[in-house]
Amino acid sequence: MRWIHAAGRGLLVLVVVVTGYVASGARADDGAAGGRGPLTLATAGDLTGYLGPLLEGWNRTHPGEKVTLVELPDSADETHAQMVTDLRDDDGGRFDLLNIDVSWTSEFAAAGWIRPLPPDRFPLGTFLPPVVDTATYDGRLYAVPYVTNAGLLIYRKDILAEEGIPPPRTWAELERAARTVAPKYGLDGYAGQFLPYEGLTVNAAEAVYSAGGTILGDEGERVTVNSTAAREGIEFLTRGVREGWIPRQALAYKEEESKQAFQDGRLLFLRNWPYAYVGASAEGSPVAGRIGAVPLPGPDGPGTSVLGGSNLAVGTRARHPDSAARLIAYLTSEPVQRQVLTRGALPPVRAALYEDPELVRAFPYLPTLRASVLAAAPRPKSPCYDQVSLVVQAVVRDAMTGHETPAAAVRRLARELDLLADC
Repeated sequence: MRWIHAAGRGLLVLVVVVTGYVASGARADDGAAGGRGPLTLATAGDLTGYLGPLLEGWNRTHPGEKVTLVELPDSADETHAQMVTDLRDDDGGRFDLLNIDVSWTSEFAAAGWIRPLPPDRFPLGTFLPPVVDTATYDGRLYAVPYVTNAGLLIYRKDILAEEGIPPPRTWAELERAARTVAPKYGLDGYAGQFLPYEGLTVNAAEAVYSAGGTILGDEGERVTVNSTAAREGIEFLTRGVREGWIPRQALAYKEEESKQAFQDGRLLFLRNWPYAYVGASAEGSPVAGRIGAVPLPGPDGPGTSVLGGSNLAVGTRARHPDSAARLIAYLTSEPVQRQVLTRGALPPVRAALYEDPELVRAFPYLPTLRASVLAAAPRPKSPCYDQVSLVVQAVVRDAMTGHETPAAAVRRLARELDLLADC
């Protein structure tokens, strides 16, 4: 399946579609017991080749609920727009099952586009606990986690070993090495995803969370960003650009650009999703065998990552809701989740897989990723998350480019987020 990096979520977009629909809350009257029947699966291009075999396995064992594959655009923003357009259309409602980015759950639930799900129908107790929170809104389960993700600090272990220093656990240790060690080896110090898009929202939220702050509370009903902790987080990012250990070209980086800079041997430290570790470790990479990964640092120790990934949700007007729920159970089963990792290189939601010796040998970053996910937090929950994200991007961008002080940026962020209270 195609990676959707544009939103900084490692999002793999997956949508199950049916032709025709029934009114909201009604069961399908098509002769299929319990709302069962065929499904159409719309997805971004399957570049890794793992999805086809999974669906073939489903179709062999569920002949009356066969899934047909259809592609949607690669861009997460375009996919979101197509979903919303269809879900708003009185004559539409083609979607049975949607695999939505974790940050969209609140928006879709608040709008009434996806239906609450019975928690006891899905193996939520076998998942990494924080991922379940991304699938809830207003105290109810509206989706089931399918893929998770957390940011890691990827570093050049050969250089740190040469200098006799451990990988950084704090911002001060990261800054010191990025400022003094990196130039000795002709490298830039540190980069994340700092172009004004969803990736900048993620990096900014991680800085704020790591300092002990928050952005929104109470499902988006309360703005909490105007705090000392938030100022400290934004100052960390702006200081890096101001002092030069974050290179100015990083202000144009998304996931791929930052991964390539590290993989080409131009960076000492990189904040990115696990896929960047896999790419940099692959045969032919200039830095293969010379990299490591640790949890993101914070002011006084390990920091807090933002949770990435995607959740499976059943559309309110799904024609075959029971089949949709059954497919969710299949895609989140242990054997399929194992293939999500081994065939698709996507972080699974099943906790036990992170401690499987065979998988850890093949994917040595799994213990670090598990620790990062367990300490991670979701992006701000809000029915108008897209607008919240745009505000965060714009304000933090102005701070990082020196057009606004961190203190002024946090005050402005609080004012502009307050204006979205009635969105």
